[in-house]
Amino acid sequence: MFHVLIGTYTQPAEVVEKTRPAHLAWLSEEVGAGRLLVAGRQESGLGGLLFSADISTEDVADIIARDPYTLAGVATYQRVSFNGAVRADGL
Repeated sequence: MFHVLIGTYTQPAEVVEKTRPAHLAWLSEEVGAGRLLVAGRQESGLGGLLFSADISTEDVADIIARDPYTLAGVATYQRVSFNGAVRADGL
C-alpha cells in the first residue's frame, strides 16, 4: 500500500519551528531509506504532506510515531492509504 500522510500543526508556528530541524533530519533519513518518496509543507502553512513508498500500514504507523513533530506534540497526521494500481515506472 501507498500512503498519503496529511499533517496538521497543532501548535503555533513559533513552537513548530523549534522542532523543525529535527523533523527535517528525520525526513531526510526516511527518504534516504526509501520509506518516504516526497514530503513538503502545505502551501497554506497549516501542515505538511508526506507520500510513502509501497509499505505496510504497520510501517507507516511506525514512521509517524518516530516523527519529531509527533513526539513533540506539534502535529497530527491523517493517513489515506491506496493500492497504487497505476503508477510511474520505478514505483
